[in-house]
Parts: sequence; C-alpha cells; structure tokens
Amino acid sequence: MKTKSTFLVCCIIALLGIPSFVHGQPPRGPFVISPKVNPDKTVTFSYLAPNATTVLLDGNQFGSANVPMTKNAEGVWSVTVGPVKPDIYPYGFKVDGTTVMDPANVAFFPNERFKASLVEIPSDSPAIYALQNVPHGSITYDYYPSVENSTGTIVVYTPPGYNKETAKKYPVYYLISGTTDTEETFWKVGKVNLMLDNMIAQGKAKSMIVVMPYGNPLAKIAEQTGKDKPSDVMNRDGDDALKRMKLFETDLITKVIPYVEKNYRTINNRDNRAIGGFSRGGGQTLRAAFNNVDKFAYVCSYASYISPAEMNKSFTNITADPAKTNKDFKLLWSGIGTEDFLYKGTTEWEAYLKDKKINVKTYAIPGGHTWMNVKSYLNETLPILFK
Repeated sequence: MKTKSTFLVCCIIALLGIPSFVHGQPPRGPFVISPKVNPDKTVTFSYLAPNATTVLLDGNQFGSANVPMTKNAEGVWSVTVGPVKPDIYPYGFKVDGTTVMDPANVAFFPNERFKASLVEIPSDSPAIYALQNVPHGSITYDYYPSVENSTGTIVVYTPPGYNKETAKKYPVYYLISGTTDTEETFWKVGKVNLMLDNMIAQGKAKSMIVVMPYGNPLAKIAEQTGKDKPSDVMNRDGDDALKRMKLFETDLITKVIPYVEKNYRTINNRDNRAIGGFSRGGGQTLRAAFNNVDKFAYVCSYASYISPAEMNKSFTNITADPAKTNKDFKLLWSGIGTEDFLYKGTTEWEAYLKDKKINVKTYAIPGGHTWMNVKSYLNETLPILFK
C-alpha cells in the first residue's frame, strides 16, 4: 500500500508529464559540439570517449591525417587544425584504432563500404555550392521496377518552379556516382542541387531535372534475394567490371529512363538528355553513351576513361566516322585531377580521341580522386548542358 508521500510524488510526476522511469536512466555525458568552424577557418573537432586510450582525427583530405586529440576532465577529446581551405571534406575519428563517424554531426558521406562525416569550410563570398537565398528545387527519393525483378532506387532533383509550372517540360541529366558511392552522393557531397539552384538563379544554367541512379544494381539484386553483396571490382577493365557495367547500362536504358519519362515532365529526345558520372560512374557513362548514341547528346566523364584497346575492340562506331560522332555529341567532356590515380589512363584516352579526330573538351586541375574535384567538374559542365 502506498504512503501519502509516495502517492503525492507520483501525482506531481503525472501532472508535470515526467515519465516515471526517469530515475532509472543512466546519466548523460557532456554535450559535444563538433565540428566547430572558427572565424579564422581553423576547425575544432571533438569526440566523447572517456574510456578511450587514444583518439586521432582522420582528416586526410584537408591535410590532417592521424592528428592526436587531447582528452579533458569530462572525457571529451578535442583538437583544432587549420586554417583549412574552403570546401567540403570527409573526416572521422580513430578511437583505439577503430575508425568511426562523428556522432555530433548529422552531415555524412553516403558510401557502401565506408562512412565519413562531412565538414564545410565556408569561403568569404558564397561558393556556388553554398546554400543561398534563391529559389530552391526539390529532392525526391523514388523507386522503380529494375532488372531481374528487383526494385531500384533513384534520387531526383526537380528545379525551382517545377511544381508550379505544371505544363512545362525539362531536359534531364542522368548523373552517376563513383565506385561504392550511392545514389545520394551527388546530392549530399556533390551538392548538385544547390549548385543548380544558384546557377539557375544567376542565369548561368538551364533549368533541368537531375536523375541520380544507384550505380550497383547487382548489389541491389543480391540484397533483395538474400545473397551476399558482391565484392568490389579490382580490375576496372576486366571482364567482371565490364559485365557489371553492362548490367547497369541495361537498367538505365530499359528501366530508369522509361520510368523517369513516364513519371516526370521530361523532353523525351536525345538533344534533351545528358549523361555524366564520376570514377566508375564515369566509365558507366561512357559505355552507356557510346552504345546508345541515339539516347544522349551530352556526355560528361569525371575522372574516368575507356582504354584505347577497348575503344578499338568495342567502339569503332565512335571512331570510324568522326564527322558523324562530332555531329551526334553536342558535348563530349573529360575532366581529371593531375594527382588522380586515373590521370594517366584518362589523358591517354583523351589523346586517343583527339588522334581519331573526335572532339573532346578536356579539363585538368590540381588534386586527386576526390569529391572536391567533382564539384569543380560540375561547376564547369552544368552551365554548358542543353545550350
């Protein structure tokens, strides 16, 4: 039987809306803010791990690889690095040898094989990929009937005004992420939506729909049939890689494009379709475009190539009649970083095309195989699509 005092306490708890189990909850640790970008463009990273022996900042892409962090009395490890060049960078922490994301940060790098947090260092004047006070488009997650009776996923950007101007139709850019990236990466890391919002507002780019498919349908099939996810392809030019690229091409041409053109207001001809991609997605781009010249007039390869040997074997339709190819493709564009591990293969492919009298617009910048460079490729190509 309850005493009067116990009864009174229970009534107060009920009246205040306080759950009666609060007394059984463990105490919470200190509130952690991370990352904190300082006015001088240094960045303070923090991680709560009172029982850890060592915590390192894993920020290789902004020059802070394996930087030791210092623990305070509350068990929060911190370090300040920089100043850091304005851009968006992946990072994480190594806690007693195990790499983890930053639990205090909701921005993350979507990838099949690794997870990293993202930090944005703003420039003094807004970058083209920064959130600005302009009309914004929309991002939609969508599903479509994919190859081998699977269900595929796409992320779709529709431009500002799409939902208001209901009679207007738009050109489409099919944009494919790199190896182990997902259909979210061009949005969450590449910021293609904000870049287009800003470019459209400034009159630098045409209003367009961007369709971002998942580049690994074989993994989606395995997931939906209870099989193990296939291992990563080690040889980019090997038979297994080419087989997987063909499966993606089949999915894109026979499933994705018909679904998009049925469910979105698109202009359904080759002059209003563009295709582009980064790394593996660039290889998928080139093969899909060269095998389906009737489908795409604009082709953008970001840090990728097809070897001259494969070109001679599989794509004589591109090289046999250069005048026709140059007429068919309103844009054939290739970008690469000078420190990219694919630089040699890419520049050899570009030289091969030029030797065959194929018009290819080339673009080389410093940097490696990174999404910082991808945003530069987007900055160059988005304004010249559908012009």
